[in-house]
Amino acid sequence: MGAAGRQRNPVPEPAPESARAYFDFALEQLKIQVEMMALRVDQALESSASVLLTGDLALANKVILGDNDIDEMFVSLSERCYDLLGRQSPVASDLRLVVSVLSVIQDLERSGDLCLRIVKLAPDHHLLSLNPDTFSILQDMAREATELFRLAIKAFSSQDLRLAHSLEQRDDAMDAYNARLTEAIFAMEGRGAVPQAVQTMLAGRALERIADHSVMVGERLRYLLTGDLGSLSKQIGP
Repeated sequence: MGAAGRQRNPVPEPAPESARAYFDFALEQLKIQVEMMALRVDQALESSASVLLTGDLALANKVILGDNDIDEMFVSLSERCYDLLGRQSPVASDLRLVVSVLSVIQDLERSGDLCLRIVKLAPDHHLLSLNPDTFSILQDMAREATELFRLAIKAFSSQDLRLAHSLEQRDDAMDAYNARLTEAIFAMEGRGAVPQAVQTMLAGRALERIADHSVMVGERLRYLLTGDLGSLSKQIGP
């Protein structure tokens, strides 16, 4: 038998319909994994708000240790996105979904990092709570940031464009709190005012940025549903 006769029959490639069904299933799994990562960040944010209120060092350490899981999920999901893009020639809606997920998980990962900034202030909790006015505003900001984050994840999970549009309006409340906090910080006087101001400013800045990332999740959703590149290109300032 000649060499040609000894060649093995090539393994048949999967039918296009089967490949498409697998790809659709993989995209659905990707959405679920994003929601799982969002849940981890939500837990970190809730714990961070509690640490801000109480100075609980044990809970702060739990948040710090848990950030490794968030980072690992970020890396895993990033790799999964690039793998999906390489498996098949995706249609426009597929591309928008994967690109949106890549952006959303970045916002989630950065929100997790901002939770770390908050809990690392726990050893100096007495400085945060020493001024009743600024401490009260920080508590309001923590509540607002948590609610805004949850609305953003709800919008992305349900692909609710109306809710996504409402996030930026809802962020106005956080901007108002931040303006009040800044004014109260400048009004601080007496011995110890400087370290109090620094710690308070760090906490407020982290909460404000978490709210900003939540608004960006809404922008990523707007890109996903409408294809508006302006929504995708929006970034958070320094």
